[in-house]
Amino acid sequence: MNFVILTLLALTAASAEAARAQVAHAEVAPAEVAPGEIARSIVTGGLTSSAVSYIVVEADSGHTVLSLNPETPRSPASTIKVLTTYASLDLLGPAYTWHTKALIRGSLADGVLDGDLILQGGGDPYMTLERWWNFARTLRDLGLKTIRGDVVIDDSAFAPAKEDPGAFDGQPNRVYNVTPDALMVNFQSVAFRIAANAEKRRVEIVAAPAPSNLMIENRVRFTAAPCSGAASRVDFEVDPQNRDRVAFTGELAATCAPRELTRTLLTPSDYAYGTFVSLWRELGGEIDGKLRIEVAPPDARLLLNFDSLTLGEIVRLTNKYSSNLMARHLLLTIGAERYGWPATIDKGATAIAEWGRSRGIALPGLELDNGSGLSRTAHISALAMANVLRAAYRSPYAPEFLASLPLAGIDGTLRNRLQASPAGAVRLKTGHIDGVSGIAGFVTAASGKTYVLVCLINDARVDDGAGEPVQAALVKWLIENR
Repeated sequence: MNFVILTLLALTAASAEAARAQVAHAEVAPAEVAPGEIARSIVTGGLTSSAVSYIVVEADSGHTVLSLNPETPRSPASTIKVLTTYASLDLLGPAYTWHTKALIRGSLADGVLDGDLILQGGGDPYMTLERWWNFARTLRDLGLKTIRGDVVIDDSAFAPAKEDPGAFDGQPNRVYNVTPDALMVNFQSVAFRIAANAEKRRVEIVAAPAPSNLMIENRVRFTAAPCSGAASRVDFEVDPQNRDRVAFTGELAATCAPRELTRTLLTPSDYAYGTFVSLWRELGGEIDGKLRIEVAPPDARLLLNFDSLTLGEIVRLTNKYSSNLMARHLLLTIGAERYGWPATIDKGATAIAEWGRSRGIALPGLELDNGSGLSRTAHISALAMANVLRAAYRSPYAPEFLASLPLAGIDGTLRNRLQASPAGAVRLKTGHIDGVSGIAGFVTAASGKTYVLVCLINDARVDDGAGEPVQAALVKWLIENR
């Protein structure tokens, strides 16, 4: 490593310590009375002031400009991801990576493994199908072709409590409900295309990817009737006891446009195995054995160590697109790196609470749960979230963190919101579950000064759109009047 790089590293470390020593909390009072347009948006939406919390803080000085119920703990929905992602950056660093390993047990000669191939998950939050293909391709490039033994999945790096993926809202096959796993591949999802083929007079169903162990039962009837009513309905059903089987029923007319849907199927290990086998065979490889799930034995030998994207890249994807699974993997990783593997939710939550105390970041009212916001027990105050955001703004990793937040009218979950805002002026993490609407991030006013903005609303009326006008009024007032 050359002298310039060593010097830069030393300066970065010094600035990190300086920034941590300077963390200050937002001053809750005094604050200006809320302008009329903000107050009117609350009343117009049928909300009571007791259901709304917001705080506007000067990012540099920590002076509070506006606040309403800032210390009331509220359900944050996905805005809690700003805490999980910033804590991960601060604790692990933006260059942190996860490792997915291929180990072998037995003899390997002339491309033939007379033994087992062990796929060991390290918690990679973003093992997409393309990256899984690259993993398999790299094994082929290393000379492996035929696996005479079994494919063993070692997912022991994570030990979260067993969960029902449908417990939150009764939708166990929705991608946002997928639960963490140390060898999570492609978010455990399968995209289906259902189309009526008029020439063959049948309905065809194509899955992408097509795991080798997924069984699709196609009972959709073809009809020449007009595309309406019963002739345009396709139903999807997964047996909860046999998640490797999916049944499609209904009727689809020749004139109907193709139907497309994406769902999570199989178990994490079954999915990883089934997609690996399909990709392996596409690459010209052979597998004779079956799936086993167990911890890699001590005598297994490393064949491939496959790196994830960097944490900095993961944080950007997590916040821009509000990935619950990726946020949950971050929380688990934080806990494991602090208290040892295997990773658990309790370790992650404890590590973040300890991190807040060690950094001097006050987190009043914090109940973290799984770190993603897909929870009814997670709570945090607007003030606590503002403290986190202000610490992030003053951090050496501020560029990585700020770049992860959706830009109003441009990308991520803000692509279609606040489109009248000046380009690049509004960077906010959004959050929404039933009865909860929130935003948390930064707004740069016309004066050029940057403000921390947090708004959390807990009321059933937000499901009818009552929350967004309040948030838009706060952003508009900030930009135009500060």
